[in-house]
Amino acid sequence: MNTSKTNEQALEAAIEKALTGICLEDLKAQGNFAAESQELYRSGIGYFIGSANDFNPKYAIDETRFWHFLENTQMEELEKIQRTSDWKLKILERYDRMVKKYGILRLLRKGLDVEDAHFTLLYQLPLASSSQSVKDNFEKNEFSVTRQVRYNLDNSREEIDMVIFVNGIAIATLELKNPWTGQTAKVHGIRQYKKDRDPRQPLLNFGRCIVHFAVDTDEVYMTTKLNGSKTFFLPFNKGYKNGKGNPPNPFGHKTAYLWEEILTRESLTNIIQHFVRFDGKPKDALSKRTLFFPRYHQLDVVRKILSHARKNGVGHTYLIQHSAGSGKSNSITWAAYQLIETYPEREGIPGAKGINNPLFDSVIVVTDRRLLDKQLRDNIKEFSEVKNIVAPAFSSKELKDSLEQGKRIIITTIQKFPFIVDGIADLSDRRFAVVIDEAHSSQSGTAAGKMNQAMGMKQNEEEQEDGQDKILKAMQARKMKGNASYLAFTATPKNATLERFGNKEDDGSFKPFHLYSMKQAIEEGFILDVLANYTTYKSYYEIEKSIQDNPLFNTKKAQKKLRAFVERDKRTIATKAEIMMEHFISKIYNTKKLKGKAKGMVVTQNIESAIRYYLAINRILSDKGNPFKIAVAFSGIKTVDGIEYSESELNGFPEKDTRKKFDSDDYRLLVVANKYLTGFDQPKLCTMYVDKKLQGVMAVQALSRLNRACDKCGKKTEDLFILDFFNQADDIKASFDPFYTSTSLSKATDINVLHELKGVLDDIGVYEQVEVENFVEMYFNGVDAQQLSPIIDTAAARFNQELELEDDEKADFKIKAKQFVKIYGQMASIMPYEVLEWEKLFWFLKFLIPKLIVKTKEDELIDELLESVDLSTYGLERTKLNYTIGLDDSATELDPQNPNPRGAHGGDEEKDPLDEIIKTFNERWFHGWDATPEDQRIKFISLSKHIQQHPDYKSKVAENKDSQNRDLAFRKILDEVMSQQRKKELDLYRLYAKDDSFHQAFFDTMKRLIDNPQIIKTNT
Repeated sequence: MNTSKTNEQALEAAIEKALTGICLEDLKAQGNFAAESQELYRSGIGYFIGSANDFNPKYAIDETRFWHFLENTQMEELEKIQRTSDWKLKILERYDRMVKKYGILRLLRKGLDVEDAHFTLLYQLPLASSSQSVKDNFEKNEFSVTRQVRYNLDNSREEIDMVIFVNGIAIATLELKNPWTGQTAKVHGIRQYKKDRDPRQPLLNFGRCIVHFAVDTDEVYMTTKLNGSKTFFLPFNKGYKNGKGNPPNPFGHKTAYLWEEILTRESLTNIIQHFVRFDGKPKDALSKRTLFFPRYHQLDVVRKILSHARKNGVGHTYLIQHSAGSGKSNSITWAAYQLIETYPEREGIPGAKGINNPLFDSVIVVTDRRLLDKQLRDNIKEFSEVKNIVAPAFSSKELKDSLEQGKRIIITTIQKFPFIVDGIADLSDRRFAVVIDEAHSSQSGTAAGKMNQAMGMKQNEEEQEDGQDKILKAMQARKMKGNASYLAFTATPKNATLERFGNKEDDGSFKPFHLYSMKQAIEEGFILDVLANYTTYKSYYEIEKSIQDNPLFNTKKAQKKLRAFVERDKRTIATKAEIMMEHFISKIYNTKKLKGKAKGMVVTQNIESAIRYYLAINRILSDKGNPFKIAVAFSGIKTVDGIEYSESELNGFPEKDTRKKFDSDDYRLLVVANKYLTGFDQPKLCTMYVDKKLQGVMAVQALSRLNRACDKCGKKTEDLFILDFFNQADDIKASFDPFYTSTSLSKATDINVLHELKGVLDDIGVYEQVEVENFVEMYFNGVDAQQLSPIIDTAAARFNQELELEDDEKADFKIKAKQFVKIYGQMASIMPYEVLEWEKLFWFLKFLIPKLIVKTKEDELIDELLESVDLSTYGLERTKLNYTIGLDDSATELDPQNPNPRGAHGGDEEKDPLDEIIKTFNERWFHGWDATPEDQRIKFISLSKHIQQHPDYKSKVAENKDSQNRDLAFRKILDEVMSQQRKKELDLYRLYAKDDSFHQAFFDTMKRLIDNPQIIKTNT
């Protein structure tokens, strides 16, 4: 009985048969194993079968194929060298010298010069518009595969399983394993390359053979540089269920894509021509350079973008959701270069100017990464015959100038993007592809922000925009013209970004064009799981209780610290700084984590907090003899306790040097507020101390500062540590879940809400329509800011004083104005029609909002209480220690913008019975309030009755149908009731007044009770 063959030889035969149409085993079985039989061609995918006897290990070439190719295609050039008898040696020696100096890639692209002869070693892949001779030449390339290649000059019995050749030149080696025989590519194949293969042999020299694959039936791994035990292999897998590995293949092995898709003649030539690249300069020693071969998802996304553009033309959007660790810089570089070489597939495609002209006149890359600028320039030199086609452009004029000078790739920043959008619209006869690198958002303000400063308005530092917001805002000013396609690369798409750039599905949802998930990046080892060691602290009161219950504070030293803090410092920052430093010095610095190079980041609420933390930590380090230095990062100048501070003044070096200084071994901690929370790559970061509310995209981007791999430091997941003083583990999980796998938007935003919002805002009378008209006209005519101030100030004065609006009316107006600006800003470029009144009001409100003052009695009460706060009862409790947050790997669907106009507070709370309310409250807040559940029940009901007995309750809460105003009124009444009960419930009142989180939880609980009067009735 013949059973299936499941060993390595069977896999070898399967690959050989797929490439050539037959395998050695079949030839032997037919009795035709003669040399001429190996000339079979055009079967399979067009490969020759190579003979191991034809391989010359000294030059790492298949001599039969090499000379056959040159004789068939370039006989005239060969005759120039054949004047002497040693002509073959002359060519081989010249070839060998050039490969050793520059690597094989240069020869494949530029050819080989020997005396007065020039040899083309690889004919390029033709385009649809290429001449017939170009197409014919490509067909003359001789691709071959040889099994069991004896490559070792010192040991003729040592063999490589398979080698792929192009025109006799070795391009790739393959070591094969079969899991069915107990061996895998990941373990045994990689180990074989590392331990049993000699990289000193020519075939395995760096730069001579482009890539080395370890392959089994399930997975593929690759490397471009064999270096013994230090060799680093990357997965070359498709990914399965948004994670590592490969999906089942109904027609064969899971890894069949390698030989059926990647190793086809067309694919391999395309990779050599347009993907594989060396970094560094040509004059650098080959051993000092790095050879990049695309990972599967990089190859896949670029090819899919180009294919879509060839088929569908100009005027499309592409959202590429690629996680950190995906190699976005390389993907963007490869896409940008190849987009300028993309030709339409046929006549009549939108935006095309005939099949003989490129689809795009220029590619604009929007990035804040300086390295990407340099990388693009270096790559173009390597890929393109014409060198000087890359230029920066920071205005619409520079864009026009660059185009006139024949620049094909134009690089700009996110900050300057608005001017480029204007230039694209003005140059309607040109075609553009705009590649947006959102991942690294800049730190400076927008043009509108600078105008705000000129008019004396402050921008709330907590409302800073990220890269996605800036891009969407720039595009909202104009409808997207048909002369540009937009490609947005981001790891964390917001709902507005999905709607703007995503693919609209038949069911109305929006999905990314291409996905490489955070889950896959973590599982493949390109980034680390930042949530693996996550510890939260919760602020609460009563030092005695914290010492009793908390092992962190169970020593005399800890008690002394807390007491000393109470005596000398009124701010809790000092306590937290002590905890941070005790952890960082003892667990990170002294233990020499990451080979003694580990760094940490302190993330604070705002710039003032950052400065206070910086000063507090510096005092602690000074007391300990300054074992290392710390730096702080923030924009502008900030006054704290009457003293002006700037980043450069505190650090003692210019702001532009902060990144470089922090990278040095002297600096170990960086204190930040918003700056450097996105787009900051520092692989040596392994610890983060968080004292700031983080949610959504910001949480993912901020905590992901730790996820960069650092192989030279030996960085592992267990080296990461996050100590969070502010957030709950469940909240962080909720932030990460949408971006762990794929993100989609359930449906489009209902823009009719803008009609309702504008109607409400117009009716208040804060502004007149003529003021809006005048302001917009003057603003877009570029008048001096001094001429704009009177218009805005007049409207602001009405709001702040003249109209005598109630506090809740002021809050309601300002929130609705902000909502109008946000929704219109994100939707304007998507709307299929223009509403001029909305556009004008959008610009007017952008400048009015910062001047609207909303201060409630609640704010005054908090200010008063802050003056009298007794921090002697401040303590900390560790609530989650080294907690691993498991993420949901199912696809996430985001909801669109809230289609309802918002007021000062959100909609109705969910209704819970009393026991459930108290249980929910206690799960999160019980440690702060020393009352039994039964005591709490009594107090909740008692306070509810006091609220219902308040003279304003019936008219302003019970009978008030406006949910926003009702919430405001309820908050005021609750504050008054709590103030009246102050003496009776002193502990409760102190918690309510001091702890914002407790205050909010208590408010929510009381509101649920009031909204459910039947609960109160059944419990009395």
